[in-house]
Amino acid sequence: MKSTDVFFVNPPISELVYQNLTGGVATLEMPVWMGMLSSAMKTMGHAVEQADCAAEGLTPAQVHDRISLAKARLVCIVVYGQNPSASTQAMYGASYLCSKLKELDPTLKVIFIGGHVSALPEKTMQDEVCDFVCEGEGPRTLDALLRTDFESIEFLKKVPSLWYRDGKAICRNASAALIEQSHLPLVFPNIDLTSLPVMNYKAPNWHCFSHIEERQPYASIYTSLGCPFRCSFCCISAPFGKQGTFRYWDPEHIIKQFDVFASLGIKNIKIADEMFVLRDEHFLRICELLIERKYNFNIWVFGRIDTLKPHHVDKMKAAGINWIVLGIESNSKEVRTGVNKGRFSEDDIVVKSQLLQNAGINVHANFVFGLPDDTIESMQANLDFAIELNPETVNFYSAMAYPGSEWYRDAVKNNLELPDSWLGYSQHSVDCKPLPTKYISSGDVLAFRDQAWMIYHDSPAYLDLVQKKFGQKTYDYIQNIKKIKVNRKYATQRQLATASYATV
Repeated sequence: MKSTDVFFVNPPISELVYQNLTGGVATLEMPVWMGMLSSAMKTMGHAVEQADCAAEGLTPAQVHDRISLAKARLVCIVVYGQNPSASTQAMYGASYLCSKLKELDPTLKVIFIGGHVSALPEKTMQDEVCDFVCEGEGPRTLDALLRTDFESIEFLKKVPSLWYRDGKAICRNASAALIEQSHLPLVFPNIDLTSLPVMNYKAPNWHCFSHIEERQPYASIYTSLGCPFRCSFCCISAPFGKQGTFRYWDPEHIIKQFDVFASLGIKNIKIADEMFVLRDEHFLRICELLIERKYNFNIWVFGRIDTLKPHHVDKMKAAGINWIVLGIESNSKEVRTGVNKGRFSEDDIVVKSQLLQNAGINVHANFVFGLPDDTIESMQANLDFAIELNPETVNFYSAMAYPGSEWYRDAVKNNLELPDSWLGYSQHSVDCKPLPTKYISSGDVLAFRDQAWMIYHDSPAYLDLVQKKFGQKTYDYIQNIKKIKVNRKYATQRQLATASYATV
């Protein structure tokens, strides 16, 4: 049997990341970056295999058996997520997998690649038993590494963006150039679905509120990479070397991947771009191509209040975009200014939300509690605004200094207390430890966030909206989710958030 050049592995998701939200509640994302890297290596002439521990329920021993059967020269553990923060929380499973594989076969050559390890390559080399770390998006590094014997230092020195060991010394090479926008279709022609369990992936529950029992199958796709904005809390740019980097595929090319999804009978689709609603010539053309095909997809995308325009919404809805995630973060312009987030007002948020809803597009609003200038009063005002806005669904986050963000660099510089482990960066873990603000502790931020989530989902206006718009099954589903308790090690026990509506 011919040997495999590189065996890509999506690491397992520990139950410690989501606690008892795993199983029926948590999303199961398609590992898009792994599929893209696999496709890239095939275009460069390498033999490739893939395994998805999360979607297939594979143990390290089972992964090892597959690697052995494939006679893989290199094992690549892909530490990416479908949002920037998910890469760090994936490190727990990645670290566990790598250590177990090395116990089973110390001769295996293992490289880590992904957003988190690009942000902290030296620490990853210090802490993990991997042989290499790729600092960057990957294709040029992997291609060059696969053309070495993995041992000769003279050859390893020539591999761009590679971290490696020379004896006990940890070495770093110069960075690889980013893939030029015009070359994206050549290097990343598609998502390699060949050996992925495509039917296993499960959409977010809110994405399927209109059909809550049909969350599978589910697929994700990038139509662009990076983001031109520079929010200080965001770590999206870690694999790309600098903030503000933005590239996109030609719509006529990227539509081919949607054609594949349609041929597989996949309806629930996430466009994972950090900023889809941005360049009209890009995303509106994709919408036009989807409209022509009449696939009847159920799509969700990310957008911003300050990039969404009235002439966008009808075409988006006709293309099958039924949900848009808006990064509102805070209703306070002053609080948002402290993190370089958006020049828009509270009125703008209301107007744009109504614009979407009037077009038949549901709003999934992201709010963050614990931004640097937050007080208990400003967080309460943010919660009150969310209740008044009453979007179809919300995410309430605790402010977290994710590796790769300006916040993280500042936190390290100023000796601020960070989570004790990578599990502590998961919003739903027992060990979750957000940043303190200038005025309140991290424990109070976390307690407020958890209390706010329950208060919002107890709102009579929200529950009435869900029942009328999505039906009794979805209403019952939400009521059942509220019964699930998430344990916290660091949350204070004080009641900090209050309901702005009348309670019985």
